[in-house]
Amino acid sequence: MRRNDFITILQGRSVIPAARNEADFVAAMATSAPMVFVLFGNIQSLPKLLEHAAARHKLLVIHLDLIEGVGRDRSGIKYLAQIGVKAVISTKQFLGKVAREEGLLCVQRLFLLDSDALKSGIELLHSFKPDALEVLPGSVPRRAIEQLAMACNIPIIAGGLIYTAEDVAAALQNGVCAISTSQRSLWEISIK
Repeated sequence: MRRNDFITILQGRSVIPAARNEADFVAAMATSAPMVFVLFGNIQSLPKLLEHAAARHKLLVIHLDLIEGVGRDRSGIKYLAQIGVKAVISTKQFLGKVAREEGLLCVQRLFLLDSDALKSGIELLHSFKPDALEVLPGSVPRRAIEQLAMACNIPIIAGGLIYTAEDVAAALQNGVCAISTSQRSLWEISIK
């Protein structure tokens, strides 16, 4: 997938299924969502997951910090690119940089616990510009989203602690362009 296509999907105000296990993955494959965050698995299961997603024309965004057996270094990232991974997500900036160097799309995950975390996040974005940013929890205030948007000018996804359609609507009103959630009941809601 090209970067422009990735950005277009995110800017379409979509809900991105976040699969925490194989049952979630199967359910996510049955949705109309063009993208799925994969928050489980191991180096042996990834090829099968990629094959299923390709058959359904879905982009998998692999969470590097949660996949077992993948070296969290340049060799591990190269291997992922070789087996067909197109996009990754991580809390670790150096993994994002390596992924970008290997031609992968990268989502930087950022936990915004307080104003210091926001300041650190903005500093991170000045030294590394990922393809998208995921902020957690999904209830991050509008002012924080605005500050991040001014600092990075990339799509911002809200994730974590999104349980209801009202939570989705509130996050979108706060300025994010997409929502990631493991709540299956939200994967097919209509967003305006």
